[in-house]
Amino acid sequence: MHKVNPKPIDHYENFPVASWLCPPKLRYAVSAVYHFARTADDLADEGEQGSVQRIDDLSEYRADLNLCLSDMDSQTQGHETSSNRWPHIFGPLGLVIKEFQIPPELLHRLLDAFEQDVLYSEANLTYKTREELIQYCHKSAAPIGRIMLRLFNHEDPKSLSQSDSICCALQLINFWQDISIDISRNRFYLPVDSTLDKEIAFAKKLMHTGAPLCLSIGGRAGWELRAVVQGGLRMIEKIERVNPHLIRPRLTRLDYVVIAWRCCFKSSFSPTQHLNSNPPPNPT
Repeated sequence: MHKVNPKPIDHYENFPVASWLCPPKLRYAVSAVYHFARTADDLADEGEQGSVQRIDDLSEYRADLNLCLSDMDSQTQGHETSSNRWPHIFGPLGLVIKEFQIPPELLHRLLDAFEQDVLYSEANLTYKTREELIQYCHKSAAPIGRIMLRLFNHEDPKSLSQSDSICCALQLINFWQDISIDISRNRFYLPVDSTLDKEIAFAKKLMHTGAPLCLSIGGRAGWELRAVVQGGLRMIEKIERVNPHLIRPRLTRLDYVVIAWRCCFKSSFSPTQHLNSNPPPNPT
């Protein structure tokens, strides 16, 4: 199968994406899915465009996704992509969709979330409850985890539920890490009926709920997922130490050492770890 290499991953993330831990045969697929989601996110977030232009761009992006899916259905897609504006996205993505039979609704749910971001910002809308915010996370984040489980051929109901918990937790952590930036963009994710402290604690609990998934996925994929989970939990610790309304915390080299150390302990992925014991000690 001819493959158009996706761009390298150069955007800051709290967790590894298609790193050396990822099984080599899946790095191409993981990178293609990542760039699809990252580009859509940038269309909704980056630059100085107004909301009308952002919605138009996302509509064009969705149209190209539909063309890509249509190519899959008609069996005409093989070496080229129908996208003129984003061939570097839909070329690799089309091959991954075909090889792994990625459910189209997962990709469309991601675009639904980015459009919701733009519309909420334009109208200065807020999330009134945590439940409403979690519904958004099930569009903006959970589909990525379900796609990854499809790539790993690990889609039993329990794993899918745990993946949803991890991905929703990662999305919430990103909100509270970026709260100072998001407010300046008219993005108000903190539920009206809650407080930041309560939502940080909820994100931590949600992450621990899904964490056992790391131990049920074998090989290098399981180790990469361990790093993803521990990266999220480490960021929560950093958020708790500062005022995220004033300072945007970032992971440092020392943090990555701590993350790697904690990945070595199965107890780090117990769903009750945060309730009845302390995490493994930091390396000294």
